[in-house]
Amino acid sequence: MRNLTLLTDMYELTMVGGYLANGKENQRANFDYFFRRIPDEGGYCLAAGLEQLIDYIRNISFTPEDLAYLEGLGIFPEKVLRYLEKFRFSGDLFAVPEGTVIFPYEPIIRVTAPLPEAQFIESALLNIMNFQTLIATKAARVCTAADGDPVIEFGLRRAHGPDAAIGAARAAFIGGAQGTSNMLAGKLFDIPVRGTVAHSWVESFSSEIDAFRAYCRVYPNDCLLLVDTYDTLKSGIPNAIKIGKELSVLGKGELKGIRLDSGDLAYLSKEARKMLDAEGFEGVKIFASSDLDEWIIESIKQQGGRTDSWGVGTKLVTAYSNPALGGVYKLTAIEENGRMQPKIKRSDNPEKVTNPGLKKVVRFFDDSGLMGGDVMFLEEENLESKPVRVYHPTIPHVSKVYPPQFSRQELLIPIFREGRLVYSNPSLKKIQENSQGNLEQLGLEFKRFKNPHIYHVSLSRQLMKTKRDLLRKAF
Repeated sequence: MRNLTLLTDMYELTMVGGYLANGKENQRANFDYFFRRIPDEGGYCLAAGLEQLIDYIRNISFTPEDLAYLEGLGIFPEKVLRYLEKFRFSGDLFAVPEGTVIFPYEPIIRVTAPLPEAQFIESALLNIMNFQTLIATKAARVCTAADGDPVIEFGLRRAHGPDAAIGAARAAFIGGAQGTSNMLAGKLFDIPVRGTVAHSWVESFSSEIDAFRAYCRVYPNDCLLLVDTYDTLKSGIPNAIKIGKELSVLGKGELKGIRLDSGDLAYLSKEARKMLDAEGFEGVKIFASSDLDEWIIESIKQQGGRTDSWGVGTKLVTAYSNPALGGVYKLTAIEENGRMQPKIKRSDNPEKVTNPGLKKVVRFFDDSGLMGGDVMFLEEENLESKPVRVYHPTIPHVSKVYPPQFSRQELLIPIFREGRLVYSNPSLKKIQENSQGNLEQLGLEFKRFKNPHIYHVSLSRQLMKTKRDLLRKAF
């Protein structure tokens, strides 16, 4: 793990210096990480990035070179530099596990620590969690559109740099992709790697069929041919069929599939399926790529396209249609006279008014096992087996009741306790299984791409009262 300690905004360090100057180095505070809007006007997000955040926090350490750089800026007093020299995270951190379906305004991560420590980790936390959550969510949408067909992440060459390419491959796998073209990501995270050839391979030979024949000679058990270099229907597919017959006669391998990388993929895949089936190649798969996203895949399927699997690159790893998740990190409580006191951010925009205090998030499941809604409670509240009345976060007179038979699950689990890691990272495959399980528990109405149903995230009666009392005092 690289030392990413200085992966922070300058104002985090100037605030740390200010806290020290004002005697706040031991004052505890609580910050919540959450987001306000779902990308692409979707119905949910999928949490990702916690493993990298854990690595970052465990490895925070200001090196002599870091301290010399900071000293050279001429901004930070000696007291601040000496504090940073010994800096370690000593607080508590709770988070939802990776692969958890999440919704606006509810805490995804809760940090309770001495104020300078909780403040300092903000920028890196947002950088890590916003990006991977964004890409995992995009991948989940793409996989929903693919409707069970395998999706392979193909975005290395279009990602915004090496770190983004690696993180995107990991997040895409969490979101449901079955493999990646990125060899380094495959090695680092044990993601299955997939790939065939580019058009340059075909062009480097004197004829298309010679290129196909040469490739299958080298890789007879992985023979998937790119058929659109010259003419898909008149040349590429007929030559692939010839190679398939040759392999069958020789008994050395078989034609596994063809790849379409341009043109009208709905039309070409249907024609390709007819041509392959007519020659007895019903088992040969059709793989499609070419600037795909969830809407294009959905459209191809609605048109009766016959693609069996999908390579999705640029629009996945860049979240092309909505390239940033607006996650925020807000102070919600601070220690005063030995007790944590709830704090609130007031705004003329109701959506930007924060929910105060240390909170837990409880997910309710209906009688069929589907997610029925999430509720934010204050940490000290007891959850008894009785009907629970909850309230709209910004419209206090709107409420609903969850019946006692609904099962419940607390989403935030301990990751760090007093600076000590108490959580074991699951394998990436287990995280993917968790995301698939979560998505299966989410109703179809929340997964549609146009006008999805709005999932209810509510406040407990006590939290709503606390919020209203603080707002009244703010005037």
